[in-house]
Amino acid sequence: MTTINNATSTLRDSAAARWTALLLLAMAMFFAYIFMDILSPIKDLMESTRGWDSTAFGTYAGSETFLNVFIFFLIIAGIILDKMGVRFTAILSGLVMLTGACINWYAVTESFMGSSLEHWFSDNLNYIPLFDELGVSPFYAGMPASAKLASIGFMIFGCGAEMAGITVSRGIVKWFKGKEVALAMGSEMALARLGVATCMIFSPVFARLFGRVDVSRSAAFGLILLMIALIMFVVYFFMDKKLDAQTGEAEEKDDPFRISDIGQILRSQGFWIVALLCVLYYSAIFPFQKYAVNMLQCNLTFTHLAEGDFWASNTVTIIQYFVMITIAATAFTSNFSKKASLKYGLLFISLLFLVGYCFIAYKRQSAEAIFAVFPLLAVGITPILGKYVDHKGKAASMLVLGSVLLIVCHLTFAFVLPMFKGNEIGGVTLAFVTILILGASFSLVPASLWPSVPKLVDSKIIGSAYALIFWIQNIGLWLFPLLIGKILKASNPDIVQSLEAGTLSPAEAATSYNYTNPLLMLAMLGLVALLLGLYLRVVDRKKGYGLEEPNIKQ
Repeated sequence: MTTINNATSTLRDSAAARWTALLLLAMAMFFAYIFMDILSPIKDLMESTRGWDSTAFGTYAGSETFLNVFIFFLIIAGIILDKMGVRFTAILSGLVMLTGACINWYAVTESFMGSSLEHWFSDNLNYIPLFDELGVSPFYAGMPASAKLASIGFMIFGCGAEMAGITVSRGIVKWFKGKEVALAMGSEMALARLGVATCMIFSPVFARLFGRVDVSRSAAFGLILLMIALIMFVVYFFMDKKLDAQTGEAEEKDDPFRISDIGQILRSQGFWIVALLCVLYYSAIFPFQKYAVNMLQCNLTFTHLAEGDFWASNTVTIIQYFVMITIAATAFTSNFSKKASLKYGLLFISLLFLVGYCFIAYKRQSAEAIFAVFPLLAVGITPILGKYVDHKGKAASMLVLGSVLLIVCHLTFAFVLPMFKGNEIGGVTLAFVTILILGASFSLVPASLWPSVPKLVDSKIIGSAYALIFWIQNIGLWLFPLLIGKILKASNPDIVQSLEAGTLSPAEAATSYNYTNPLLMLAMLGLVALLLGLYLRVVDRKKGYGLEEPNIKQ
Protein backbone atom coordinates (compact mmCIF):
# COMPACT_ATOMS: atom_id res chain seq x y z
CA MET A 1 0.00 0.00 0.00
CA THR A 2 1.27 3.44 -0.88
CA THR A 3 2.80 5.36 2.02
CA ILE A 4 1.00 8.53 3.08
CA ASN A 5 3.74 11.19 3.05
CA ASN A 6 1.91 14.42 3.75
CA ALA A 7 0.54 15.10 7.20
CA THR A 8 -2.71 16.31 5.65
CA SER A 9 -2.99 13.35 3.29
CA THR A 10 -5.20 10.38 4.04
CA LEU A 11 -5.73 6.92 2.64
CA ARG A 12 -8.32 8.46 0.33
CA ASP A 13 -5.59 10.57 -1.30
CA SER A 14 -3.59 7.46 -2.10
CA ALA A 15 -4.68 6.02 -5.44
CA ALA A 16 -3.42 2.57 -4.39
CA ALA A 17 -5.38 2.66 -1.13
CA ARG A 18 -8.70 3.85 -2.53
CA TRP A 19 -8.54 1.39 -5.44
CA THR A 20 -7.71 -1.41 -2.98
CA ALA A 21 -10.82 -0.46 -1.01
CA LEU A 22 -12.79 -0.52 -4.25
CA LEU A 23 -11.40 -3.95 -5.13
CA LEU A 24 -12.53 -5.38 -1.78
CA LEU A 25 -16.05 -4.01 -2.26
CA ALA A 26 -16.20 -5.08 -5.90
CA MET A 27 -15.03 -8.64 -5.16
CA ALA A 28 -17.67 -9.00 -2.44
CA MET A 29 -20.35 -7.92 -4.94
CA PHE A 30 -18.80 -10.24 -7.56
CA PHE A 31 -19.48 -13.21 -5.27
CA ALA A 32 -22.96 -11.89 -4.45
CA TYR A 33 -23.80 -11.67 -8.17
CA ILE A 34 -22.71 -15.28 -8.64
CA PHE A 35 -25.19 -16.53 -6.04
CA MET A 36 -27.91 -14.17 -7.28
CA ASP A 37 -28.11 -16.07 -10.58
CA ILE A 38 -26.74 -19.43 -9.51
CA LEU A 39 -29.92 -21.33 -10.50
CA SER A 40 -30.63 -19.31 -13.67
CA PRO A 41 -28.50 -21.38 -16.09
CA ILE A 42 -30.02 -24.61 -14.76
CA LYS A 43 -33.70 -23.65 -15.00
CA ASP A 44 -34.24 -26.71 -17.21
CA LEU A 45 -32.69 -28.96 -14.54
CA MET A 46 -34.81 -27.36 -11.81
CA GLU A 47 -37.86 -28.18 -13.93
CA SER A 48 -36.88 -31.77 -14.66
CA THR A 49 -35.42 -32.73 -11.23
CA ARG A 50 -37.35 -30.56 -8.75
CA GLY A 51 -40.62 -29.98 -10.58
CA TRP A 52 -40.24 -26.19 -10.86
CA ASP A 53 -42.32 -25.07 -13.83
CA SER A 54 -41.99 -21.51 -15.23
CA THR A 55 -44.46 -20.12 -12.67
CA ALA A 56 -42.55 -21.68 -9.75
CA PHE A 57 -39.20 -20.53 -11.13
CA GLY A 58 -40.54 -17.01 -11.74
CA THR A 59 -42.00 -16.85 -8.23
CA TYR A 60 -38.66 -17.97 -6.78
CA ALA A 61 -36.72 -15.47 -8.92
CA GLY A 62 -38.99 -12.61 -7.84
CA SER A 63 -38.78 -13.57 -4.17
CA GLU A 64 -35.27 -12.11 -3.91
CA THR A 65 -36.73 -8.62 -3.58
CA PHE A 66 -40.02 -9.47 -1.81
CA LEU A 67 -39.02 -8.37 1.71
CA ASN A 68 -37.21 -5.33 0.34
CA VAL A 69 -40.41 -4.18 -1.38
CA PHE A 70 -43.25 -5.19 0.93
CA ILE A 71 -41.56 -5.07 4.34
CA PHE A 72 -39.63 -1.94 3.29
CA PHE A 73 -36.39 -3.57 4.35
CA LEU A 74 -34.36 -1.49 1.90
CA ILE A 75 -35.63 1.72 3.50
CA ILE A 76 -34.61 0.31 6.88
CA ALA A 77 -31.22 -0.62 5.37
CA GLY A 78 -30.76 2.97 4.17
CA ILE A 79 -31.49 4.30 7.65
CA ILE A 80 -29.05 1.77 9.15
CA LEU A 81 -26.43 2.86 6.62
CA ASP A 82 -26.88 6.56 7.39
CA LYS A 83 -26.89 6.03 11.17
CA MET A 84 -24.30 3.25 11.53
CA GLY A 85 -22.00 3.88 8.59
CA VAL A 86 -20.48 1.82 5.80
CA ARG A 87 -18.41 -0.52 7.97
CA PHE A 88 -21.19 -1.86 10.18
CA THR A 89 -23.65 -2.17 7.30
CA ALA A 90 -21.15 -4.01 5.10
CA ILE A 91 -20.56 -6.72 7.73
CA LEU A 92 -24.28 -6.97 8.47
CA SER A 93 -25.15 -7.36 4.77
CA GLY A 94 -22.54 -10.11 4.40
CA LEU A 95 -24.01 -12.07 7.32
CA VAL A 96 -27.58 -11.68 6.04
CA MET A 97 -26.60 -12.86 2.54
CA LEU A 98 -24.85 -15.89 4.00
CA THR A 99 -27.85 -16.83 6.18
CA GLY A 100 -30.27 -16.67 3.26
CA ALA A 101 -27.91 -18.62 1.00
CA CYS A 102 -27.68 -21.46 3.56
CA ILE A 103 -31.48 -21.82 3.57
CA ASN A 104 -31.60 -21.61 -0.21
CA TRP A 105 -28.97 -24.31 -0.56
CA TYR A 106 -30.71 -26.70 1.86
CA ALA A 107 -34.02 -26.28 0.01
CA VAL A 108 -32.61 -27.76 -3.20
CA THR A 109 -30.61 -30.58 -1.57
CA GLU A 110 -31.69 -34.19 -1.77
CA SER A 111 -31.75 -34.22 2.05
CA PHE A 112 -34.75 -31.89 1.95
CA MET A 113 -36.62 -34.16 -0.49
CA GLY A 114 -38.88 -36.55 1.39
CA SER A 115 -38.16 -34.94 4.77
CA SER A 116 -40.82 -33.96 7.28
CA LEU A 117 -39.95 -30.33 6.53
CA GLU A 118 -40.78 -30.88 2.86
CA HIS A 119 -44.18 -32.30 3.83
CA TRP A 120 -44.82 -29.30 6.08
CA PHE A 121 -44.05 -26.85 3.27
CA SER A 122 -46.24 -28.86 0.87
CA ASP A 123 -49.19 -28.61 3.26
CA ASN A 124 -48.65 -25.01 4.38
CA LEU A 125 -48.03 -21.51 3.00
CA ASN A 126 -50.60 -22.15 0.28
CA TYR A 127 -52.64 -19.16 1.38
CA ILE A 128 -51.22 -15.93 2.82
CA PRO A 129 -53.94 -13.58 4.15
CA LEU A 130 -54.04 -10.13 2.55
CA PHE A 131 -51.14 -10.90 0.21
CA ASP A 132 -53.30 -13.42 -1.66
CA GLU A 133 -56.16 -10.94 -1.84
CA LEU A 134 -53.80 -8.32 -3.27
CA GLY A 135 -52.35 -10.83 -5.72
CA VAL A 136 -48.79 -10.39 -4.45
CA SER A 137 -48.30 -13.54 -2.38
CA PRO A 138 -44.77 -15.01 -2.50
CA PHE A 139 -46.27 -18.52 -2.55
CA TYR A 140 -49.24 -20.25 -4.16
CA ALA A 141 -51.18 -23.50 -3.82
CA GLY A 142 -49.36 -26.28 -5.64
CA MET A 143 -45.97 -24.56 -5.52
CA PRO A 144 -43.23 -27.20 -4.94
CA ALA A 145 -42.08 -27.33 -1.31
CA SER A 146 -38.44 -26.91 -2.33
CA ALA A 147 -39.35 -23.74 -4.27
CA LYS A 148 -41.17 -22.35 -1.21
CA LEU A 149 -38.21 -22.85 1.14
CA ALA A 150 -35.73 -21.71 -1.51
CA SER A 151 -37.81 -18.57 -1.94
CA ILE A 152 -37.62 -17.84 1.79
CA GLY A 153 -33.85 -18.22 1.67
CA PHE A 154 -33.68 -16.06 -1.46
CA MET A 155 -35.78 -13.36 0.26
CA ILE A 156 -33.28 -13.20 3.12
CA PHE A 157 -30.32 -13.29 0.72
CA GLY A 158 -31.96 -10.49 -1.27
CA CYS A 159 -32.17 -8.29 1.82
CA GLY A 160 -28.43 -8.70 2.34
CA ALA A 161 -27.56 -8.31 -1.34
CA GLU A 162 -29.49 -5.07 -1.79
CA MET A 163 -28.16 -3.75 1.53
CA ALA A 164 -24.67 -4.56 0.24
CA GLY A 165 -25.46 -2.74 -3.01
CA ILE A 166 -26.33 0.57 -1.37
CA THR A 167 -23.45 0.15 1.08
CA VAL A 168 -20.94 -0.35 -1.72
CA SER A 169 -22.32 2.69 -3.58
CA ARG A 170 -22.03 4.79 -0.42
CA GLY A 171 -18.53 3.42 0.21
CA ILE A 172 -17.37 4.38 -3.28
CA VAL A 173 -18.76 7.92 -2.88
CA LYS A 174 -16.91 8.14 0.45
CA TRP A 175 -13.55 7.01 -0.94
CA PHE A 176 -13.76 8.72 -4.36
CA LYS A 177 -15.65 11.95 -3.68
CA GLY A 178 -14.13 14.74 -5.78
CA LYS A 179 -12.09 12.17 -7.67
CA GLU A 180 -12.84 9.56 -10.35
CA VAL A 181 -16.19 8.49 -8.82
CA ALA A 182 -17.91 7.49 -12.10
CA LEU A 183 -14.87 5.47 -13.18
CA ALA A 184 -14.83 3.77 -9.78
CA MET A 185 -18.56 2.94 -9.87
CA GLY A 186 -18.32 1.70 -13.43
CA SER A 187 -15.27 -0.43 -12.62
CA GLU A 188 -16.97 -1.92 -9.55
CA MET A 189 -20.04 -2.88 -11.51
CA ALA A 190 -17.98 -4.22 -14.42
CA LEU A 191 -16.09 -6.55 -12.09
CA ALA A 192 -19.23 -7.51 -10.18
CA ARG A 193 -20.99 -8.45 -13.42
CA LEU A 194 -18.29 -10.95 -14.22
CA GLY A 195 -20.10 -12.89 -11.52
CA VAL A 196 -22.95 -13.40 -14.00
CA ALA A 197 -20.56 -14.96 -16.51
CA THR A 198 -18.93 -17.07 -13.79
CA CYS A 199 -22.19 -18.62 -12.61
CA MET A 200 -23.34 -19.18 -16.21
CA ILE A 201 -20.19 -21.16 -16.92
CA PHE A 202 -19.74 -23.08 -13.67
CA SER A 203 -23.26 -23.61 -12.29
CA PRO A 204 -24.19 -26.26 -14.92
CA VAL A 205 -20.79 -27.90 -14.47
CA PHE A 206 -21.26 -28.36 -10.72
CA ALA A 207 -24.86 -29.51 -11.24
CA ARG A 208 -23.74 -32.26 -13.64
CA LEU A 209 -20.49 -33.16 -11.89
CA PHE A 210 -19.51 -36.85 -11.64
CA GLY A 211 -22.05 -37.78 -14.33
CA ARG A 212 -24.99 -37.33 -11.95
CA VAL A 213 -27.30 -34.30 -11.79
CA ASP A 214 -27.54 -32.61 -8.38
CA VAL A 215 -28.59 -28.96 -8.49
CA SER A 216 -27.60 -28.40 -4.85
CA ARG A 217 -23.92 -28.56 -5.79
CA SER A 218 -24.37 -25.35 -7.78
CA ALA A 219 -25.94 -23.64 -4.76
CA ALA A 220 -23.11 -24.93 -2.53
CA PHE A 221 -20.56 -23.38 -4.91
CA GLY A 222 -22.24 -19.98 -4.52
CA LEU A 223 -22.55 -20.43 -0.76
CA ILE A 224 -18.80 -20.96 -0.33
CA LEU A 225 -18.07 -17.82 -2.35
CA LEU A 226 -20.37 -15.79 -0.08
CA MET A 227 -18.21 -16.85 2.85
CA ILE A 228 -15.25 -15.29 1.03
CA ALA A 229 -17.35 -12.17 0.38
CA LEU A 230 -17.86 -11.77 4.12
CA ILE A 231 -14.09 -11.95 4.61
CA MET A 232 -13.70 -9.16 2.01
CA PHE A 233 -16.07 -6.96 4.00
CA VAL A 234 -14.13 -7.66 7.19
CA VAL A 235 -10.86 -6.54 5.56
CA TYR A 236 -12.61 -3.44 4.22
CA PHE A 237 -13.88 -2.74 7.76
CA PHE A 238 -10.33 -2.15 9.02
CA MET A 239 -9.33 -0.02 6.00
CA ASP A 240 -12.39 2.18 6.40
CA LYS A 241 -11.83 2.49 10.15
CA LYS A 242 -8.29 3.73 9.52
CA LEU A 243 -9.59 6.30 7.01
CA ASP A 244 -12.08 7.68 9.54
CA ALA A 245 -9.33 7.89 12.14
CA GLN A 246 -7.31 10.02 9.71
CA THR A 247 -10.15 12.29 8.62
CA GLY A 248 -11.94 12.57 11.95
CA GLU A 249 -15.21 11.50 10.28
CA ALA A 250 -17.79 9.55 12.24
CA GLU A 251 -20.73 8.66 10.03
CA GLU A 252 -22.86 7.22 12.78
CA LYS A 253 -22.57 10.29 15.04
CA ASP A 254 -22.11 13.31 12.79
CA ASP A 255 -25.37 14.98 11.68
CA PRO A 256 -27.64 11.95 12.36
CA PHE A 257 -30.37 10.85 10.00
CA ARG A 258 -33.97 11.98 10.55
CA ILE A 259 -37.09 10.41 9.03
CA SER A 260 -38.09 13.87 7.77
CA ASP A 261 -35.02 13.80 5.49
CA ILE A 262 -36.84 11.27 3.26
CA GLY A 263 -39.29 14.04 2.35
CA GLN A 264 -36.37 16.13 1.12
CA ILE A 265 -35.36 13.32 -1.23
CA LEU A 266 -38.89 12.70 -2.50
CA ARG A 267 -39.40 16.37 -3.36
CA SER A 268 -36.64 16.21 -5.97
CA GLN A 269 -38.07 15.78 -9.48
CA GLY A 270 -34.67 14.70 -10.75
CA PHE A 271 -34.51 11.99 -8.09
CA TRP A 272 -37.83 10.50 -9.26
CA ILE A 273 -36.79 10.46 -12.91
CA VAL A 274 -33.46 8.80 -12.08
CA ALA A 275 -35.23 6.28 -9.80
CA LEU A 276 -37.76 5.37 -12.51
CA LEU A 277 -34.99 5.07 -15.10
CA CYS A 278 -33.20 2.74 -12.74
CA VAL A 279 -36.20 0.46 -12.22
CA LEU A 280 -36.88 0.32 -15.97
CA TYR A 281 -33.25 -0.49 -16.85
CA TYR A 282 -32.81 -3.11 -14.17
CA SER A 283 -36.23 -4.69 -14.80
CA ALA A 284 -35.33 -5.15 -18.46
CA ILE A 285 -32.01 -6.82 -17.59
CA PHE A 286 -31.95 -8.72 -14.28
CA PRO A 287 -35.24 -10.64 -14.73
CA PHE A 288 -34.13 -11.39 -18.30
CA GLN A 289 -30.90 -12.90 -16.94
CA LYS A 290 -32.96 -15.44 -14.98
CA TYR A 291 -34.51 -16.71 -18.22
CA ALA A 292 -31.84 -15.87 -20.82
CA VAL A 293 -30.21 -19.30 -20.91
CA ASN A 294 -33.57 -21.03 -21.27
CA MET A 295 -34.56 -18.51 -23.97
CA LEU A 296 -31.43 -19.44 -25.95
CA GLN A 297 -32.12 -23.15 -25.43
CA CYS A 298 -35.58 -22.61 -26.93
CA ASN A 299 -34.46 -20.46 -29.90
CA LEU A 300 -31.15 -22.03 -30.94
CA THR A 301 -30.39 -25.47 -32.32
CA PHE A 302 -27.83 -27.36 -30.25
CA THR A 303 -26.19 -30.71 -31.00
CA HIS A 304 -25.95 -33.03 -28.03
CA LEU A 305 -22.31 -33.86 -27.34
CA ALA A 306 -21.50 -37.49 -26.66
CA GLU A 307 -20.19 -38.46 -23.23
CA GLY A 308 -16.41 -38.26 -23.26
CA ASP A 309 -16.37 -35.65 -26.05
CA PHE A 310 -13.45 -33.25 -25.51
CA TRP A 311 -15.65 -30.14 -25.92
CA ALA A 312 -18.00 -31.37 -23.18
CA SER A 313 -15.18 -31.91 -20.68
CA ASN A 314 -14.55 -29.87 -17.54
CA THR A 315 -11.06 -29.12 -18.85
CA VAL A 316 -12.59 -27.05 -21.64
CA THR A 317 -14.81 -25.29 -19.09
CA ILE A 318 -11.76 -24.20 -17.09
CA ILE A 319 -9.92 -23.13 -20.28
CA GLN A 320 -12.95 -21.10 -21.34
CA TYR A 321 -13.10 -19.38 -17.97
CA PHE A 322 -9.43 -18.40 -18.12
CA VAL A 323 -9.98 -17.10 -21.66
CA MET A 324 -12.87 -15.01 -20.29
CA ILE A 325 -10.70 -13.62 -17.46
CA THR A 326 -7.99 -12.74 -20.02
CA ILE A 327 -10.56 -10.85 -22.12
CA ALA A 328 -11.80 -8.93 -19.10
CA ALA A 329 -8.31 -8.20 -17.73
CA THR A 330 -6.81 -6.99 -21.01
CA ALA A 331 -9.86 -4.91 -22.01
CA PHE A 332 -10.09 -3.34 -18.57
CA THR A 333 -6.34 -2.65 -18.25
CA SER A 334 -6.21 -1.03 -21.69
CA ASN A 335 -8.22 1.88 -20.28
CA PHE A 336 -5.34 2.81 -17.98
CA SER A 337 -2.48 2.42 -20.47
CA LYS A 338 -0.86 5.73 -21.36
CA LYS A 339 1.21 4.33 -24.23
CA ALA A 340 -0.84 3.96 -27.41
CA SER A 341 1.10 0.86 -28.48
CA LEU A 342 0.37 -0.91 -25.20
CA LYS A 343 -3.26 0.23 -25.17
CA TYR A 344 -4.04 -1.06 -28.67
CA GLY A 345 -1.94 -4.16 -28.10
CA LEU A 346 -4.06 -5.08 -25.10
CA LEU A 347 -7.26 -4.39 -27.05
CA PHE A 348 -6.03 -6.63 -29.88
CA ILE A 349 -5.29 -9.44 -27.41
CA SER A 350 -8.72 -8.96 -25.85
CA LEU A 351 -10.45 -9.12 -29.23
CA LEU A 352 -8.44 -12.18 -30.23
CA PHE A 353 -9.37 -14.00 -27.04
CA LEU A 354 -13.02 -12.93 -27.43
CA VAL A 355 -13.14 -14.65 -30.81
CA GLY A 356 -11.53 -17.70 -29.19
CA TYR A 357 -14.09 -17.62 -26.37
CA CYS A 358 -16.98 -17.52 -28.84
CA PHE A 359 -15.49 -20.44 -30.78
CA ILE A 360 -15.18 -22.53 -27.60
CA ALA A 361 -18.75 -21.69 -26.57
CA TYR A 362 -20.00 -22.69 -30.01
CA LYS A 363 -18.09 -25.98 -29.94
CA ARG A 364 -19.46 -26.71 -26.46
CA GLN A 365 -23.03 -26.38 -27.81
CA SER A 366 -23.99 -24.71 -24.57
CA ALA A 367 -26.54 -21.91 -24.08
CA GLU A 368 -24.97 -21.14 -20.70
CA ALA A 369 -21.54 -20.60 -22.26
CA ILE A 370 -23.04 -18.35 -24.93
CA PHE A 371 -24.86 -16.09 -22.47
CA ALA A 372 -21.76 -15.91 -20.27
CA VAL A 373 -20.36 -13.45 -22.84
CA PHE A 374 -22.91 -10.91 -21.53
CA PRO A 375 -20.60 -8.77 -19.33
CA LEU A 376 -17.38 -9.02 -21.36
CA LEU A 377 -17.81 -5.99 -23.63
CA ALA A 378 -19.12 -4.02 -20.65
CA VAL A 379 -15.91 -4.71 -18.71
CA GLY A 380 -13.92 -3.05 -21.47
CA ILE A 381 -16.11 -0.02 -22.14
CA THR A 382 -17.50 0.78 -18.67
CA PRO A 383 -14.24 2.43 -17.51
CA ILE A 384 -14.19 4.43 -20.77
CA LEU A 385 -17.74 5.63 -20.12
CA GLY A 386 -16.99 6.37 -16.47
CA LYS A 387 -13.87 8.34 -17.39
CA TYR A 388 -15.83 10.26 -20.00
CA VAL A 389 -18.58 11.19 -17.51
CA ASP A 390 -15.94 12.21 -14.94
CA HIS A 391 -14.15 14.55 -17.37
CA LYS A 392 -16.76 15.46 -20.02
CA GLY A 393 -20.18 14.81 -18.49
CA LYS A 394 -23.20 13.87 -20.69
CA ALA A 395 -24.60 11.35 -18.17
CA ALA A 396 -28.25 11.93 -19.18
CA SER A 397 -27.39 11.55 -22.88
CA MET A 398 -25.74 8.19 -22.19
CA LEU A 399 -28.92 6.95 -20.53
CA VAL A 400 -30.85 7.76 -23.72
CA LEU A 401 -28.34 5.79 -25.79
CA GLY A 402 -28.58 2.85 -23.40
CA SER A 403 -32.37 2.78 -23.76
CA VAL A 404 -32.17 2.63 -27.56
CA LEU A 405 -29.73 -0.31 -27.43
CA LEU A 406 -31.95 -2.06 -24.87
CA ILE A 407 -34.98 -1.87 -27.18
CA VAL A 408 -33.05 -3.09 -30.23
CA CYS A 409 -31.61 -6.10 -28.38
CA HIS A 410 -34.90 -7.37 -26.91
CA LEU A 411 -36.69 -6.97 -30.26
CA THR A 412 -33.86 -8.91 -31.92
CA PHE A 413 -34.29 -11.74 -29.42
CA ALA A 414 -38.07 -11.67 -29.93
CA PHE A 415 -38.31 -11.61 -33.72
CA VAL A 416 -34.95 -12.14 -35.44
CA LEU A 417 -33.27 -14.89 -33.39
CA PRO A 418 -36.16 -17.40 -33.81
CA MET A 419 -35.75 -17.08 -37.60
CA PHE A 420 -32.30 -18.70 -37.24
CA LYS A 421 -33.67 -21.84 -35.59
CA GLY A 422 -31.90 -24.69 -37.36
CA ASN A 423 -29.04 -22.46 -38.53
CA GLU A 424 -26.36 -23.30 -35.97
CA ILE A 425 -23.64 -20.85 -36.99
CA GLY A 426 -25.97 -17.98 -37.93
CA GLY A 427 -28.08 -18.29 -34.79
CA VAL A 428 -25.11 -18.50 -32.43
CA THR A 429 -23.37 -15.56 -34.13
CA LEU A 430 -26.48 -13.37 -33.86
CA ALA A 431 -26.90 -14.40 -30.22
CA PHE A 432 -23.30 -13.47 -29.39
CA VAL A 433 -23.52 -10.04 -31.04
CA THR A 434 -26.88 -9.20 -29.44
CA ILE A 435 -25.82 -10.34 -25.96
CA LEU A 436 -22.60 -8.31 -26.16
CA ILE A 437 -24.51 -5.17 -27.18
CA LEU A 438 -27.07 -5.74 -24.42
CA GLY A 439 -24.27 -5.99 -21.86
CA ALA A 440 -22.68 -2.84 -23.26
CA SER A 441 -25.97 -0.93 -23.03
CA PHE A 442 -26.33 -1.91 -19.40
CA SER A 443 -22.83 -0.66 -18.63
CA LEU A 444 -24.16 2.86 -19.21
CA VAL A 445 -26.15 2.64 -15.95
CA PRO A 446 -23.31 2.43 -13.39
CA ALA A 447 -21.16 4.82 -15.40
CA SER A 448 -23.78 7.55 -15.75
CA LEU A 449 -26.82 6.99 -13.49
CA TRP A 450 -25.34 6.10 -10.09
CA PRO A 451 -22.75 8.94 -10.01
CA SER A 452 -25.62 11.36 -10.74
CA VAL A 453 -27.36 10.69 -7.41
CA PRO A 454 -24.94 12.80 -5.29
CA LYS A 455 -25.86 15.77 -7.53
CA LEU A 456 -29.53 15.42 -6.57
CA VAL A 457 -29.46 15.05 -2.77
CA ASP A 458 -27.51 16.26 0.27
CA SER A 459 -24.44 14.16 1.04
CA LYS A 460 -25.58 13.26 4.58
CA ILE A 461 -28.67 11.44 3.29
CA ILE A 462 -27.12 9.86 0.21
CA GLY A 463 -27.39 6.40 1.81
CA SER A 464 -31.15 6.85 2.16
CA ALA A 465 -31.37 8.21 -1.39
CA TYR A 466 -29.64 5.09 -2.75
CA ALA A 467 -31.91 2.95 -0.54
CA LEU A 468 -35.05 4.60 -1.95
CA ILE A 469 -33.82 4.10 -5.52
CA PHE A 470 -32.97 0.47 -4.78
CA TRP A 471 -36.41 0.01 -3.16
CA ILE A 472 -38.17 1.37 -6.25
CA GLN A 473 -35.88 -0.78 -8.40
CA ASN A 474 -36.72 -3.83 -6.30
CA ILE A 475 -40.42 -3.44 -7.10
CA GLY A 476 -39.52 -4.14 -10.72
CA LEU A 477 -37.12 -6.93 -9.80
CA TRP A 478 -39.90 -8.61 -7.80
CA LEU A 479 -42.66 -8.05 -10.34
CA PHE A 480 -41.09 -8.81 -13.70
CA PRO A 481 -39.63 -12.29 -13.04
CA LEU A 482 -43.16 -13.28 -11.96
CA LEU A 483 -44.69 -11.67 -15.04
CA ILE A 484 -42.21 -13.36 -17.37
CA GLY A 485 -43.01 -16.75 -15.81
CA LYS A 486 -46.78 -16.20 -16.00
CA ILE A 487 -46.68 -14.76 -19.55
CA LEU A 488 -44.42 -17.60 -20.66
CA LYS A 489 -46.85 -20.19 -19.32
CA ALA A 490 -49.92 -18.40 -20.72
CA SER A 491 -48.23 -18.00 -24.13
CA ASN A 492 -47.48 -21.72 -24.39
CA PRO A 493 -50.76 -23.54 -23.58
CA ASP A 494 -49.84 -26.40 -25.92
CA ILE A 495 -46.75 -27.20 -23.83
CA VAL A 496 -48.76 -27.08 -20.60
CA GLN A 497 -51.40 -29.40 -22.09
CA SER A 498 -48.76 -31.80 -23.45
CA LEU A 499 -47.10 -31.97 -20.04
CA GLU A 500 -50.42 -32.74 -18.35
CA ALA A 501 -51.23 -35.36 -20.97
CA GLY A 502 -47.80 -36.95 -20.58
CA THR A 503 -46.95 -36.62 -24.29
CA LEU A 504 -44.07 -34.27 -23.50
CA SER A 505 -41.43 -34.88 -20.83
CA PRO A 506 -40.42 -32.06 -18.42
CA ALA A 507 -36.95 -32.00 -20.01
CA GLU A 508 -38.43 -31.56 -23.51
CA ALA A 509 -40.93 -28.96 -22.34
CA ALA A 510 -38.19 -26.90 -20.66
CA THR A 511 -36.54 -26.20 -24.03
CA SER A 512 -39.66 -25.70 -26.18
CA TYR A 513 -41.11 -22.36 -24.99
CA ASN A 514 -41.96 -19.41 -27.24
CA TYR A 515 -40.41 -16.32 -25.60
CA THR A 516 -41.81 -13.64 -27.96
CA ASN A 517 -44.36 -12.10 -25.58
CA PRO A 518 -42.07 -11.82 -22.51
CA LEU A 519 -39.39 -10.22 -24.71
CA LEU A 520 -41.88 -7.71 -26.11
CA MET A 521 -42.75 -6.71 -22.55
CA LEU A 522 -39.04 -6.09 -21.81
CA ALA A 523 -38.66 -4.04 -25.00
CA MET A 524 -41.56 -1.85 -23.83
CA LEU A 525 -39.65 -1.14 -20.63
CA GLY A 526 -36.80 0.11 -22.79
CA LEU A 527 -39.16 2.36 -24.72
CA VAL A 528 -40.49 3.99 -21.53
CA ALA A 529 -36.89 4.40 -20.32
CA LEU A 530 -36.04 6.16 -23.59
CA LEU A 531 -38.88 8.67 -23.13
CA LEU A 532 -37.86 9.27 -19.51
CA GLY A 533 -34.23 9.74 -20.52
CA LEU A 534 -35.21 12.42 -23.04
CA TYR A 535 -37.37 14.11 -20.39
CA LEU A 536 -34.47 14.00 -17.89
CA ARG A 537 -32.33 16.03 -20.28
CA VAL A 538 -35.05 18.70 -20.45
CA VAL A 539 -35.46 18.79 -16.64
CA ASP A 540 -31.70 18.93 -16.13
CA ARG A 541 -31.45 22.03 -18.33
CA LYS A 542 -34.30 23.74 -16.45
CA LYS A 543 -33.31 22.78 -12.88
CA GLY A 544 -29.55 22.95 -13.32
CA TYR A 545 -28.77 19.62 -11.65
CA GLY A 546 -25.54 19.43 -13.62
CA LEU A 547 -26.12 15.88 -14.87
CA GLU A 548 -24.56 16.76 -18.22
CA GLU A 549 -21.57 18.37 -16.49
CA PRO A 550 -18.34 16.51 -15.59
CA ASN A 551 -17.87 15.07 -12.08
CA ILE A 552 -14.29 16.30 -11.80
CA LYS A 553 -14.11 20.09 -11.77
CA GLN A 554 -10.97 21.59 -13.26
